Amino acid sequence: MINSVAVIGLGRFGLAMARELQASGVDVLAIDKDAEVVQHAAGSLRHVVRADATSREALEQLAVGDFNAAVVAIGGDLAASILAASALLSLGGPEVWAKAANPQQGEIFGQMGITHVFYPETEMGRRAAHLVAQSFADYMDLGHGFALVITTPDPKYCRATLGELDVRRREGFSIAAIRGEDGEWSTAHAGTVLHEDDLIMVVAPVKTITRITRGRK
Repeated sequence: MINSVAVIGLGRFGLAMARELQASGVDVLAIDKDAEVVQHAAGSLRHVVRADATSREALEQLAVGDFNAAVVAIGGDLAASILAASALLSLGGPEVWAKAANPQQGEIFGQMGITHVFYPETEMGRRAAHLVAQSFADYMDLGHGFALVITTPDPKYCRATLGELDVRRREGFSIAAIRGEDGEWSTAHAGTVLHEDDLIMVVAPVKTITRITRGRK
């Protein structure tokens, strides 16, 4: 279990991650070298420190090596990002994750031995493309060729129960949950009957996901 994480770099990505981890019950140490950034983050995070995370000595003083994981979320400064990742790896303790602005930076992290790399801008670009082009209410790439989407169903899926339609076997996707007129989400089951104005949560291969929705404009 990951119960302690050091987050290095408190830009929009790093700060959002640190807040979400803390809200999930994870012990978070947030680190940034900018005093104003640290002061701002202190309003929502319990443990925020101003330090130069490219220095192994600084990380040792903060006992970062005792954390389960560490995330390099530095944006805009490639050298600082790589140096911080290198300093973390030299500690030999935490599992290192890193944010990459582009595939080239991600390749450098891979060569360093970091196997967990985020591409937030690329991932958001893909998500936005699907939201715009296919009118999904939400879209999340799950990797390995699959995605989770929230959308309205094609009318052809509203004529019978999900058990009778058997879309998982016949068409290769799964309807996990449904939100009806009451606005509440509930687990979909074999006896569920969809309506055209429902929102459904679907897990499906990316290549087949377009046929699930009626394609609202």
